Amino acid sequence: MSEPIHVAVLMGGWSKERPVSLMSGNGVADALEKVGYKVSRVDMDRNIAATLASLKPDVVFNALHGVPGEDGSVQGMLDLMGIKYTHSGMVTSVIAIDKELTKQRLVPAGIPMPKGKMVSSETLYSEDPLPRPYVLKPVNEGSSVGVAIITAEGNYGNPISRDAVGPWQEFDELLAEPFIKGRELTVAVLGGKALCVTELVPKSGFYDFDAKYTDGLTEHVCPAQIPQDIADYMMELALRAHQMLGCKGASRTDFRWDDELGRDGVFVLETNTQPGMTPLSLVPEQAREMGVSYEQLVDLLVKEALG
Repeated sequence: MSEPIHVAVLMGGWSKERPVSLMSGNGVADALEKVGYKVSRVDMDRNIAATLASLKPDVVFNALHGVPGEDGSVQGMLDLMGIKYTHSGMVTSVIAIDKELTKQRLVPAGIPMPKGKMVSSETLYSEDPLPRPYVLKPVNEGSSVGVAIITAEGNYGNPISRDAVGPWQEFDELLAEPFIKGRELTVAVLGGKALCVTELVPKSGFYDFDAKYTDGLTEHVCPAQIPQDIADYMMELALRAHQMLGCKGASRTDFRWDDELGRDGVFVLETNTQPGMTPLSLVPEQAREMGVSYEQLVDLLVKEALG
């Protein structure tokens, strides 16, 4: 009887998204054990290369979120070590986590994204870089970190106060984008196919980024109750973004849609190469909608990584 395939599930790390990564990793590890894989759970620390060299896994399941698991650093290390791994490779990861590099790749190819510009955080204390409302976000953090919506009625001040809590206190430079009013939607791509569209609806009745990223404040409507032509267009854009960035495994592309403008109101915000993989996350949810169980999902990702 042959030995089971040995999967090291890489999780945790030291990014601000560590708690989500631990939930993703443990969910993945539980599912892989049920399917019959030999699983090693690895909470990444600075000795990760030595740990993996000792474990000698057949493949790594990358369940990290944020830096350094999502920005190409871990991918480059695994490439040097000759270890296969799930999800996207080094070059794709470097581009996709950087929102400005992503725009440079996708916008010239006709992918609609909000126009934005890089601004020095110091300048925000004297004047707004764009008419309000606008969004400020770090250029290369995970999507759940450091996003602020600056409105005319907001409590950040006008201009923004140095004492106001926000990403300008943590980052020297930020990406400023116009705020796209409307609805928040997302599309997962798996196995070279866009799955479906999920709408993220705030239970408070008003959508903001806190609602999106705080557990229990946002309802997932899957599939989204939107016109079929808009759903088809979003799935087409998500698949094109996945392909043009060179993503592998699963990706998730996030959208804003101003439904008053129809197709012209659809904007891609970003493509996430390391989407959450907790059993309740968006990608597993869409996979279930398509008839793919959580166990089948993680099995597919491992098999794709093994080639």
